[in-house]
Formats: sequence, structure tokens, C-alpha cells
Amino acid sequence: MNKTLQLIAAEDHVDDGSPKVLQLANDADPLAIEVCLQDIERIDLHFPKFTDGRAYSQAFLLRRRMGFQGDIRATGDVLIDQLVQMQRMGFSSAVLREGVDASAAQRQFDRFADFYQGDAVQAEPHFAANR
Repeated sequence: MNKTLQLIAAEDHVDDGSPKVLQLANDADPLAIEVCLQDIERIDLHFPKFTDGRAYSQAFLLRRRMGFQGDIRATGDVLIDQLVQMQRMGFSSAVLREGVDASAAQRQFDRFADFYQGDAVQAEPHFAANR
């Protein structure tokens, strides 16, 4: 998985109904998923509004506890100031809101390039990884 999220313009996000894409409701428990995650390439997690952070918990559970290796995509009310936290919680792609410039979103990652503590993908803290 890439270190930063893949940024997707709103008009480029396609939901073609593929059986390899799972759309998880905002209030769904990832631990109760009844499909084989090995058959899934992408899981779309929805932010109905930017103040609703349940998708962060879903992403973390999918990555850390369930070991999902595919694309976890943030959709809905995605703000650029939340992208770094999304990446740290296990998201690998995010659909930007209509009219958001991808270069402005990328600057968030330039501002916060490294972290001391571990995250959903790289569990070891920075100091332990460099031993």
C-alpha cells in the first residue's frame, strides 16, 4: 500500500456495481461482514458529513484486526484537512469533493510527512522501525 492516499476527483469515482467492491454502510460493523474479504478488491466507506467519524473506526478495524489488504476508499463529505488522518487509519484512497483541487489536497501530506507513533498500517512506532 502507498504511504499516501490516492486522491480521486469526484467525477472520476465510478461505482459500476462490481462484485469485487463492497460498500459498507456508515453504521455497519466490519466484524460482522459475511463475505470473504479475499474476494473483495475495494471497500468504500462513507462519510455522510465530515463530523461523523465512524468510517475511521471501520477502516482501522478492516486494516488492523481483519488484515484487509485491498483498497479502502473514503467517499462522501471528505475534507482535505482530514486526509492525513484517513491515511493513518488505513484508507488507501479518497474521493475529493466536487471542486477540490488535488494539488491543495496533496499539500496536506507535504506538511505532515512523518509521524513518531505507529498507525493502522505501520503499527511499529517510528523509533522502533529504525533499530
